[in-house]
Amino acid sequence: MKFRLDRAHLLPHLLVLMAALFILFSLPRTALASMYDTVLSEELLHGPDLCAHAPCDEVMPGAEEFSKRKGMPTYVEAYANDNGKKRVIGYVFLSTDVVDIPAYSGKPVVTLIGMDTRGAITKVRILKHSEPILLAGIPESALVTFIRQYHGKQADAKLEIGQGRDGVTSLDGISGATVTAIAENQVISRSAYEVARQVGIIKAEPRPAARFTNINEKLDWAGLVKEGSVEHLLVEAKDAGGLDDGRPYIDLYYGYLNVPAIGRSILGDQGYENLMHDLKPNEHAIFIVANGQSSFKGSGFVRGGIYDRIQVRQDPASFTFRDTDYFNLYQLKAAGTPEFKESAIFILRSADFNPAWPWDLSFLANKVDAEKGTKTFAHFDHEYWLPARYLEGGRPHVERPEAAWKAIWKGRMLEIALFSLILVATALIYSQRDRLVRMSTRKSKPWISIPRTLLWIASVGFIGFYLKAQPSVTQVMTWFHSLIHQWKWELFLSDPFIFIFWWFMIGTVLLWGRGLFCGWICPFGSLQHLAFKAGQLLGLKRFQKLLPKALHDKLKWVKYVVFAVLVLVSFYSMETAEILAEIEPFKSTFLVGVWNRSWPFVVFVGVILAISILSERPYCKYVCPLGAGLAIPGKFRLFGLKRKSECQTCHACAAGCGSHAIDAKGNIDQKECLLCLDCMVMYYDDHACPPLVKERKHREKEGLPLTRIDAKGYFIPLESVRRNLAEKTAQMAANQE
Repeated sequence: MKFRLDRAHLLPHLLVLMAALFILFSLPRTALASMYDTVLSEELLHGPDLCAHAPCDEVMPGAEEFSKRKGMPTYVEAYANDNGKKRVIGYVFLSTDVVDIPAYSGKPVVTLIGMDTRGAITKVRILKHSEPILLAGIPESALVTFIRQYHGKQADAKLEIGQGRDGVTSLDGISGATVTAIAENQVISRSAYEVARQVGIIKAEPRPAARFTNINEKLDWAGLVKEGSVEHLLVEAKDAGGLDDGRPYIDLYYGYLNVPAIGRSILGDQGYENLMHDLKPNEHAIFIVANGQSSFKGSGFVRGGIYDRIQVRQDPASFTFRDTDYFNLYQLKAAGTPEFKESAIFILRSADFNPAWPWDLSFLANKVDAEKGTKTFAHFDHEYWLPARYLEGGRPHVERPEAAWKAIWKGRMLEIALFSLILVATALIYSQRDRLVRMSTRKSKPWISIPRTLLWIASVGFIGFYLKAQPSVTQVMTWFHSLIHQWKWELFLSDPFIFIFWWFMIGTVLLWGRGLFCGWICPFGSLQHLAFKAGQLLGLKRFQKLLPKALHDKLKWVKYVVFAVLVLVSFYSMETAEILAEIEPFKSTFLVGVWNRSWPFVVFVGVILAISILSERPYCKYVCPLGAGLAIPGKFRLFGLKRKSECQTCHACAAGCGSHAIDAKGNIDQKECLLCLDCMVMYYDDHACPPLVKERKHREKEGLPLTRIDAKGYFIPLESVRRNLAEKTAQMAANQE
């Protein structure tokens, strides 16, 4: 009979694992042939003939022929045949040729865009994305529907996700993928704008000519660097696929020489006078000196060619240098100038360049993708802006495009404040746990149960379903990869609620272990516990059981195995790991919604919640990889729950522990404990804790007073009370004398 009972308890948990395995086996078939898996060729990304490898005709209807890539940033012209003559009808461009804006994955959404000669976007086509939420959560059709909104929009239109303001065109976002939508909006609108300005559809606003002050002060090298007259661009070897020999890939300093004080400090008086004598109107001299494994001149430079490693960018124009723009720079006169292996002066010849406005020096490198081992071209940019003291009237006012993450934070300040308030309230309530458990008894603990229930409801309704702020193991994997390859704060700041939530989790895990997040405020954990409470209200309490402790102690390791497998697989293939991470039901429950998913996902969530009605938090205890990931650093928490020496033989707390976190010796496994505080209520309850019950009954039988229970969980000894009373009496007598 006992064997049959154990099997009955085990069956629901096996169903959870079976449902998870079913989803894992079904996912790869449904995820094939998506834009996520597309492999883009080098010819498409960087070759001269874009439209030989990209579907340009799809984004430019009516075009019969396309040019090679031209311009900077590059685009192609689309032609129609007009009585035997080619007529330009529009332009096609690849977003990654124009801007490099990462989406939520940290990688850009590669987008092909068409624009007619009036500056109206004709069509948009996504060629590749790396967004995990669009892999097995939100269907890719949602992204396709989103980009259709750009058809017919002007390149200079102000487009925003959400409710529009005066002069702004509003666009519908992608539910559950707000960061992706905002990033893609910037990609499309900024790409169209820059190409439209380059081809002359949008006329550049004239900028007042720069007028330099008469400062003739000469500075040493350190002074020039400190004030920003000389800027520093450093590219580490690991960021550009260089050799690990202790040297940077490029260590480059540069500056603008036309300003008298800067030019004289760098070149000396005679050198500056000679340079200015040779320069014509609208010509600008920029010096570059560098060390490192690579060269800013490029190893493939030939006479009549261009220096393809460096470029100057000033919104929206870009400038490259030819061999005729190069001058030797033999010596730097500024005191304290370090040694450099190469140096040069480049002449920028354009009336479109204005030194009063900020500009970027861009260094192009053959960057190696650390995950895939393939080579790609990458720009490493650094801004230069003349110090205000060298410009008459100071620096002009410049409106810079706002980072996507900043726009998200500004647009959701009220929700962020309320979310933060809930987290702070959670931590404050738990920090007062000693007071709360003392005010409670085993049979009556409203000071704990009511706040926790309210937090569960807020977590499920507001944090989970409304904010969609359910942390996930995919974020842990992303952190690991970012630490190893390249850390980008923008990636994590793009979702303010997840960003704040993780700082809360890090702090509370190190203070108290994983239990505060997992047991009090995790949306899916809270949903399970509410289901368990609903079972009690439905009269099913007599059917609510825990697994035998011996079986629990074996099954609890499953979640650690799941966590380890996901992390290890992520280093082989992040795409595969993100598919396997569907063992988390969080995305289906909150981010996407079960009503938007296929039946296996609905079954998976339904099985977990059905079991949760009869068993307390089965997913948290046996499957959750996020809980396992938090439990590991939780071993180093600062504060744990209290224990008495009698706990080694007394099993009163263990019998009622819903987490099965108390072993036969009375020790609490803080990795498994969800901080329900039931054991701490008993710790101070003289009608529930056996040692206290024994002492209370003894005193009542002997007619002795019941003293206060101290922090160690015992009645204060009467001897101590009498001694303190005698000392106070003696002290009062002494004071009277």
